[in-house]
Amino acid sequence: MRIAFLVAPEGVEQVELTEPWKAAADAGHQPVLVSTGSGKVQGFNHLDKADTFEADEVVGEADAGSFGGLVLPGGVANPDFLRMDERAVGFVKDFFDQGRPVAAICHAPWTLVEADVVRDRVLTSWPSLKTDIRNAGGAWVDEQVKICDQGPNQLVTSRKPDDLKAFCEAFLRVFEAEAG
Repeated sequence: MRIAFLVAPEGVEQVELTEPWKAAADAGHQPVLVSTGSGKVQGFNHLDKADTFEADEVVGEADAGSFGGLVLPGGVANPDFLRMDERAVGFVKDFFDQGRPVAAICHAPWTLVEADVVRDRVLTSWPSLKTDIRNAGGAWVDEQVKICDQGPNQLVTSRKPDDLKAFCEAFLRVFEAEAG
């Protein structure tokens, strides 16, 4: 299965990209780095620059229908940049409209809030997003990983890098079940 990993050209928390990427690849899936710009994506270890990664596709040219699922890595800046890009927000919304599974960690639910897809859903995130999620009509819980199946698709969310093992296991289980 092709799995889209949506990121901005900079600001993604590197471990929240690389660990789920590796988990997907190790499970036999094809991870695809989709960005709002072509070329390199700058990863970060919190506030310090880390490695760069080559974008495989640009969000304005990518089709949600060609992927089995979507992973939204966090970092503070990454989802903030994504939620300001109409094409990125539309790409995320397309996954929900098509009933495809989505996984988001840390600050990534900011993009879900902007796409207006958290209403009546229960999710988790970095704690500072609690009010944003509630204001968007969602319910926030402080859990390592939360799988929400309200609506036509499954949503897997997690709080932080310390939760990556549980996050990866959960999103892979959900994505594979959705694929049939």
